[in-house]
Amino acid sequence: MAPRMASPLDRLADFDLSEQQREVRRTVRAFAEREILPHVERFEREGRYPLELIAKLPELGLLGPMIPEEYGGSFSDYVTYGIICEEIARVDWVVASVISVSNSLCAGSITRFGTEAQKQRWLPGIAAGDVICSACLTEPGGGTDLGNMATTATKVDGGYTLQGSKVFISHAAYAGLFFVVASIDLEKKHKGVTAFLVDPKQTTGITIGDFPMRTLKRDNLAEVHFENAFVPDETVLGEPGGGFPVLGSALDTGRFSVASRQVGQAQRALDLALPYASERKAFGQAIGEFQLIQQKITDMTCRVQQARNAVYQLGRMKDAGIERCSMESSMAKLLASQAAVQNVLDSMQVFGGYSVTEEYEIGRLLLEAKAMEFGEGTSELHTKLIAETMLGLRKQ
Repeated sequence: MAPRMASPLDRLADFDLSEQQREVRRTVRAFAEREILPHVERFEREGRYPLELIAKLPELGLLGPMIPEEYGGSFSDYVTYGIICEEIARVDWVVASVISVSNSLCAGSITRFGTEAQKQRWLPGIAAGDVICSACLTEPGGGTDLGNMATTATKVDGGYTLQGSKVFISHAAYAGLFFVVASIDLEKKHKGVTAFLVDPKQTTGITIGDFPMRTLKRDNLAEVHFENAFVPDETVLGEPGGGFPVLGSALDTGRFSVASRQVGQAQRALDLALPYASERKAFGQAIGEFQLIQQKITDMTCRVQQARNAVYQLGRMKDAGIERCSMESSMAKLLASQAAVQNVLDSMQVFGGYSVTEEYEIGRLLLEAKAMEFGEGTSELHTKLIAETMLGLRKQ
């Protein structure tokens, strides 16, 4: 018999999960609250990248949930992977990002499109925590429009030379693997896009610069410059000029993990508001007894569950073997990102002026949630993708 859930919301979150998936949630939540949460505020103030926290992930198999066991991973289903991302992001977006980038963008792409040599070269190290991954996708003038990237890959004897810049690059300064996309022919637009697996420590011509942020300072986001950086032929992932399907598949899974993480953010905002609304007194009673505060609690509860349902539906589609779920990925990302931002705003209203003091973490969550409403495609992009798919203007 499954143990009694701690709250009504736990029942909402877990009603259709297997007992194994429930156990994963309990285990990961306990780990995150014990090993990660106590350090997040301090690391953010110090702008300190959480290397020592990341080092604790492999013991529970948290760096390889999408990596096959024969390569050292702890391969699980997509829904379980989403639960892991959700529960880690509920306490820290940056550590959750390490899991997401490693699995959704890098290891997942290598598993689907890589050669056996590439799998042997990279997957065991990622699963063991020896290789931190970084996805070099976004460009200064490109943003969401990845089909019009300006970074080029020029063919030379034995490989290619990369030229261009990428921005908003997480984990770059600590990465042992760059997942890079560049064009071998700018005139061909998306048909020129090529994916590369680059070892930044063994490649000359790569410069990693600071990219100062008002939020997520502990992530040490970077600007990465490629100046005649030579990469061998064997670094091409898939086929030259065939990188757009690789990228599309990676983003499909990436949006699933990002949406899962945003559900975690939305959940955290509610988790913080509930005890405060019960304890904080005004006009002789707990503020949670006032109808307008109760309305916010209700809205937050419904909002996070709506987003979670969309994410779980997407995970089940992927577990059923549907390779591309582009519209559903957009739906999950759109709903989850909006839920995270609005839940934080509502939670801040519950906290009132205290929400912007250093004593409470809720104020920090606002910029983090809003920043990730842009990541993995803006809300405007996903709105367009959903509508065009429904209208028959775009294929899945």
